[in-house]
Amino acid sequence: MKAYNLTIVLLVLISMACSSEQPAGDPIPNVSSGEIIRLEHFPSVHVPARHVDIWLPEDYPQDAPYAVLYMHDGQMVYDSTVTWNGQAWDVDGIASQMMADEDLRPFIVAAIWNGGINRHPEYFPKTAFDLLTEDEKETVSNTLNELGRTEGPFQPTSDLYLKFLTEELKPYIDGRFATSPGRGDTFIMGSSMGGLISMYAITQYPDIFGGAACLSTHWPGIFDIDNNPIPAAFLSYLEGTLPGLANGNRIYFDYGDQTLDALYPPLQQEIDELMRRLGFDEQNWMTFYDVGADHSETAWRNRLHIPLRFLLGN
Repeated sequence: MKAYNLTIVLLVLISMACSSEQPAGDPIPNVSSGEIIRLEHFPSVHVPARHVDIWLPEDYPQDAPYAVLYMHDGQMVYDSTVTWNGQAWDVDGIASQMMADEDLRPFIVAAIWNGGINRHPEYFPKTAFDLLTEDEKETVSNTLNELGRTEGPFQPTSDLYLKFLTEELKPYIDGRFATSPGRGDTFIMGSSMGGLISMYAITQYPDIFGGAACLSTHWPGIFDIDNNPIPAAFLSYLEGTLPGLANGNRIYFDYGDQTLDALYPPLQQEIDELMRRLGFDEQNWMTFYDVGADHSETAWRNRLHIPLRFLLGN
């Protein structure tokens, strides 16, 4: 491993390991407007139970029906005072202002907590992993074990995680809250590994998710790009699945060039070339290069208005 990449790994592994932990006492986040409804330890037959924090805007349910934005790593979405690193996306504050300015249509947010040690397996697209050779799978598994990102042989459970979202959580939310359940009003968003699972969600369930925002998408899958077969597997997977997106599906990517994001520019550029070759254009695809941005909730908060407007803009 090159010294440059090792530096990135050392800086980021600490933050990613901590971001998987749930704050002591699981405090409900404070929001700048609207309210949080916690679905505590929401049960599933597919994945371990976890909290889901639903944000309802100030005038809910006045503007019913509402679109729904599903967000991964829900611990980090709203309130920086309850996160491990003092950073958060601040989606409630940004969305409230944009809706007040009539930039966005009314929507609610379902922030799904990650599963701690299960985060990497749940967010790693299984169909792409299955394209690797057995030796490549073993190498990936050993790497993730050494880094504490998984326990035992690595086996993605992302198909089960998406079943949890589509078969259990989404029907519950549409049944309890004043939502519009159709594809055109259902969106998914995440960063890093959350970007990967958002990409996987829209390609596996294009009839359910009308749009996906994939911020700082973690195309390496592990934490180095030297002799890494994973990005090629993702390219092959997308080449086979992106043509299946229906008219109206929208997909957003972005990336910076600092800390862990320093690995992403050449990989995202390959994805962009594939998107162009498959006929995607500004109507259904956007990639934003945030020059100088690092791999953090602060960086994602600073550009959150861009994917929100792309997916939910008036």
